[in-house]
Parts: sequence; C-alpha cells; structure tokens
Amino acid sequence: MTRVPHPEEVALAAATIAPLDRAALARIVRTSLDEDLGSDPGRDVTTQSTIAPEARVAGVVAAREDCVLAGIDAIEETLAQVAERLSLPAPHVTREASDGDRLPAGGVVARLEGPGHVVLIAERTLLNLLSRASGVATHTRRWADALEGTGARVLDTRKTTPGLRELEKYAVRVGGGTNKRMGLFDCAMVKDNHIVAAGSVAAAIARIGERFPDVPVQVEVESPAQAREAIAAGARFLMLDNMSADAMAALAAEVRSGERGSGEGESGEGGPGGTGKVWLEATGGLTLANVRDVAATGVDFMSVGALTHSSPIVDLGLDLA
Repeated sequence: MTRVPHPEEVALAAATIAPLDRAALARIVRTSLDEDLGSDPGRDVTTQSTIAPEARVAGVVAAREDCVLAGIDAIEETLAQVAERLSLPAPHVTREASDGDRLPAGGVVARLEGPGHVVLIAERTLLNLLSRASGVATHTRRWADALEGTGARVLDTRKTTPGLRELEKYAVRVGGGTNKRMGLFDCAMVKDNHIVAAGSVAAAIARIGERFPDVPVQVEVESPAQAREAIAAGARFLMLDNMSADAMAALAAEVRSGERGSGEGESGEGGPGGTGKVWLEATGGLTLANVRDVAATGVDFMSVGALTHSSPIVDLGLDLA
C-alpha cells in the first residue's frame, strides 16, 4: 500500500514557491482575452480604429501602491497571445522586478516596447491578472508576517475565483502562505455530511483509505469531544472549526501529552492510538488581530479563506512613455 504523506510533508513541500503552471496561465489568459475581444482573434474596435497597425509604442507597468508582486509571467503570456492573434511581433519586455518583491508605490514592474495594437489590446487583461495575483500575495504576506516566529503557518482554501485557482494559489505561495490542497482530488476532508453518509467517522476514514490510500485525510471537528472521536478512529489531521482559543489550547495540550506519553517524535509512529502525530488546523473567526493568540494555543496551521476570496486587488498601471 502506498504510504500516506502526513500534513507536515504536504505543507513543507507546498511552502516552497513552486512556479506558476504555464499551461494553466496560458488557459487563463486565453479565456480572459476571449471575454475581452469577443472571440479568437477578436477585435478592439477603439484601438484598431485609432492607431495604425505598424505604430510602435513604449510603456511602463508600475505599482500605484505598496504591494507584494505576483503573476509577472502574465505580462509576457498576454502580450504573446495577443501578438499571435493579430499576426504581429510580440513586444519586448524588460523585467524590473520579480514575484515576491515588496514594491513601493511607483515601483516599476516592467518596461514594454513594441506594436501599439498588441500593447493596448493586452493592457487590461495583463493588468487584471497581475493586480489580482499581487492583491492575494500582498494580503497573504500580512498573515505570514503576523505569524513569524510562532511555528504556525497560514493555509489557503478552495474558496477561489472560478477559473483562477492556479494563479491565486500561486500568489498565496509567493506571499508566504501554504497551499493545503488544490482541489477535491488531492486531500480528503471529512465533514458532517460525509460522516452521516458513511455512518461514522471511523467508517468514513476507512473507506477513504481503502479507495484512495495515496491521499492525506483530514476530519473537521467542532468540539473537543468530536476531536477525541476522530483521533480514536485513526484521524491524524484535524480541522478545528470555530473552536474557542481556550478549547483549542486544552485540546492541543491533551494531544501533545498523549504523543509524549507514547514516545512519538516529529514523524514517528507513536501518538494517540499509536499511529503518529496529530496535526491541528484552526479555522473560523481568524483575524490579523488575533492570529498570534490562536497560534499560541499550539495549533500547527490556520486556514484563511479570505486570502483568496476577499483580497483586494493591487492598483497597477500601464502608462505609455
């Protein structure tokens, strides 16, 4: 049977800033251009009426507010796709910054030079994607900074903009956060309805292990009693949903005490039930104001849907020289 990776391995692997999937980016840009231009190749009735096809322009993409930059690859990808649609040369791009850089207002992201039709038709799409990704990265960085030194890490969720998950989860990584799971396929999360359907927590966990032994399994619990039931059933990754700080601290102390009592190490085979460390994730009611207090309870992770569903975009602009 394939060994199931435990959450620490998953989190540490995801903590590395894995590059943005280029095929996913190409799909996102293609869909965005279809929305803007009407079809492939589509048309921009203003630009193509007022500027000659052979006209060349130079411009600068710059931040208009302090931010953490993410999604810079969208600049070249968008320009290249527009150039291909119009059968024109792709503009030359000189990068002045990199993803992960903290840019001040006025900071230059890139300089562009090439056909005016390509630059102006691509402008809004590349800014939309760059602004969205940078907004997520900037917001995530605030959480990562707030957790600095606590030992806890901030996780994202599946509450992403439809069609933009790859870009937004990449931006979370750039901002210092961790991707818990990309979708329903790579991590099982047992919730109330799954327990009802399966008949019990133990039955749900067992069925997942039989059908998909290669994925980590998490159980959502709302009370210490539910957490104990899940641990007794073999769960080693718990999401503590809207649990009070006092309850989380007491549960974490109980769980860690059990681990020490069985001689369990960071990745050993002891712990409650004798099957390894129990990883605890807090969720619900988390804010930047209370995040360090929650981390002090002893949880390993905290998931924040707002990283992707509520991050404001960053104001970036493209100005012709």
